[in-house]
Amino acid sequence: MRIGLKHLSFFVVIAALSAGCASAERKLGRGLTNLTEPLRMGEINRAYEQTYLWDGPEAAYGRGMIHGFNRTVGRTVVGAFEVLTFPIPSKPYFLPENPVYPDSYKPGILDSSAVRTDTSLGFDSTDVAPMFPGSRFKVFE
Repeated sequence: MRIGLKHLSFFVVIAALSAGCASAERKLGRGLTNLTEPLRMGEINRAYEQTYLWDGPEAAYGRGMIHGFNRTVGRTVVGAFEVLTFPIPSKPYFLPENPVYPDSYKPGILDSSAVRTDTSLGFDSTDVAPMFPGSRFKVFE
């Protein structure tokens, strides 16, 4: 009976921790993103820009920077908490859930060969057959 109770409690704990795998992944990713907020400085830039637009340049230097700093510290603390407790499902603490950027900046994807998969097929302005030496024919020249 003692061994059976031990196994039952083990399975109950495993079931409780794995109940929301998709939400745990999302929470861990959100936590890591929020944890790196001081490096991105998205909240500070957005608060500075929005305060400048709505209240003027005098308020942007003081109130906008302080508001952005407060939100950055809050996002960082919540990010650390979400990373530590990611197996336990919960709702996001900061809305929007995604990282914020100033309205004047729209991030794109980094330029790398993993994104430009058509370059080796010859649909870009690079070599048509880069794997063959001496192949200098360009598509868009």
